[in-house]
Amino acid sequence: MPDTLTDFNARPPDGAEEELLTCCASRNFAAKVAALRPYRDLGELAAAAEAAVRDLAWDDVLEALAAHPRIGERAAGGGREASWSRQEQSGVEDEVRQALAEGNKAYEDRFGHVYLVCATGLTGAQMLARLRERLRNDEESERAVVRGELAAITRLRLGKLMKEGT
Repeated sequence: MPDTLTDFNARPPDGAEEELLTCCASRNFAAKVAALRPYRDLGELAAAAEAAVRDLAWDDVLEALAAHPRIGERAAGGGREASWSRQEQSGVEDEVRQALAEGNKAYEDRFGHVYLVCATGLTGAQMLARLRERLRNDEESERAVVRGELAAITRLRLGKLMKEGT
């Protein structure tokens, strides 16, 4: 395994948590995943992270969602998380942005939080179609979808974190 995982495993708890927060902005997520170190490989780390995301209390999920920009809006800032968000949403075409803005508002009015989708590899039209489909979900079903999307984003970001180095 590259030295990045070795370095991550060797960090003090607060340093590991800081890195993990760029992958999923829930403090409880970061504390739990950091506490389970050392990890043998990226697969073990990713599995632990996915389990931690899926086990989060809903308030912790909302904390993580608060760090995500609306789909179709460019993330502000120069940090790692903002840069990753801009890359992940690069498939949003200008002609779809207005429809996404309207869909985001309808979604937030219905569910009370930002619409989250693992945007990597999706076009703006695909993200919009998924948003419209998910607006038909009941609250419990949508929460399960949100956890799955958050877990997928976290997995991708962990891979980037280990590739870029911590």
